Parts: sequence; C-alpha cells; structure tokens
Amino acid sequence: MASTGKSRSGSRRPTTRTLADAAYTRLRDSIVTLRLAPGAPLTEAELCRRLGISRTPVRAALLRLQQEGLVETTGATRSGRVTVAPLTAADMRELFLMVGALDGIAARLAAELPAAPRHAVAHEARTINAQLRALSATEVSDIRTAQELDLRFHRCYEQAASGPRLQAKLNALHARRERYVRVYTEALIHTHSVQESLDEHGEIVSAIAQGDPDGAERHAVFNYRNALERYWRIVAIHGERGSWG
Repeated sequence: MASTGKSRSGSRRPTTRTLADAAYTRLRDSIVTLRLAPGAPLTEAELCRRLGISRTPVRAALLRLQQEGLVETTGATRSGRVTVAPLTAADMRELFLMVGALDGIAARLAAELPAAPRHAVAHEARTINAQLRALSATEVSDIRTAQELDLRFHRCYEQAASGPRLQAKLNALHARRERYVRVYTEALIHTHSVQESLDEHGEIVSAIAQGDPDGAERHAVFNYRNALERYWRIVAIHGERGSWG
C-alpha cells in the first residue's frame, strides 16, 4: 500500500518536495537580500543544521538555486565546493541584457491591452515612478524602499500582461538582478544617475498609455541597456563582489 504521508496520529508529514521548496525559498531570500554574501561558502551539514532538515531536500534546493544562477558548484556535485554566486561585471552584462529583452516583451504586451486595463497599468506605473522621484530627491534616501519601488515599477506591467511562461523567466532573472541593485543602488543615487532612469521609466509609461507597442518595447529595452551602463560604471569604481579567493 502506498504511503499517504501521514503519521500514526493522522497529521500529514512534510514531503521531501515540500521541505526542498521551503529550503529553496529561505536560501533564495537570504541570497537575494545579501544576508548570504556573494562568494559565501554553503556546506550541506551547516545548512541541514540551520534549516532543521536532512541532506536530500537541501541538495534539491541547492540544485534549483544553481540552475537559477544564484549558487555555483566547483567539482563533483556531491563533494564539490558550493558558494553563493559572485557579482561580476560579465554576469551583470548578460543578465541585464536578458532581463531587458524580456521586460521589453512585457511592455509591448501591456501596450496591446484594451484601453481600460492599459490605462490602469499606466496610472499605477506613473504613481510608482513619482514616488521614486520624490524619494530620490531627498538628501537621505531610503535605499531599500527605492529598490522595492523600482522592482514594483517593472512588475506592474510585467504581471498585467505577461503569461505564466514569461513571468516565470522574469521572476528567476529578477532574483539575480536584485542582488546587483541592492549592492550598487546607493552609489547610483549619490552620482545622481537615478534621475536618468526615472525619465526613461516615464517614456515606457507614456508608450503603454498611448497603446504604442513598438515604443513601449523600445523604451523598456533602452532603460535596461542604459541601466547596464550606469551599473557598469559603478562596478568599475567599487569592484566586483565575491569573485576573489
């Protein structure tokens, strides 16, 4: 008889997959928010102790994180050294170009929506961008809030028009992108480069509101390519993270 996954008391035990999903979520959040720094070693024994689970779900979680580019393994999978993926200029370039292309598709789809939902998306995006502009104008900016608002800006039109396949790709890439944003945004604010991005956001919103798919896609891709140049300058000054040793 197949196991139902229930204990003798009748309560359902967590399955290996459930435990792996939970481990993945916790580790992913720690990596994205930089509580686990770029280049930090990840040992199975320590992760099992910290998460309170066995090696099998931990390994499954690490494999999934490796597939998303958030951890790296050197050597054999079982015996190799696992570390949080570093932040490098080369990785950033590939990542921002990929996200920009997909974000452009999402902006195009948003601009193709019927008038009422299209205008609702444009209104939400314009409101978020105004909040970002007001925040960046203060002498002591709330970096974390600025980062969250920037992510919300792009997601408001990505989620409004994208199908599940496109959203899944964007969600995976945004996790990698967010690490760069969290590390280098403060430096961008201090160089006043954020205003350029906000102006580019405005062009995306205008194209969506006007129902201009070509313009929306073009401006979204342009925003990410310019973002790449802005971050590239900052990385050149402040250096890569976690790529030493």
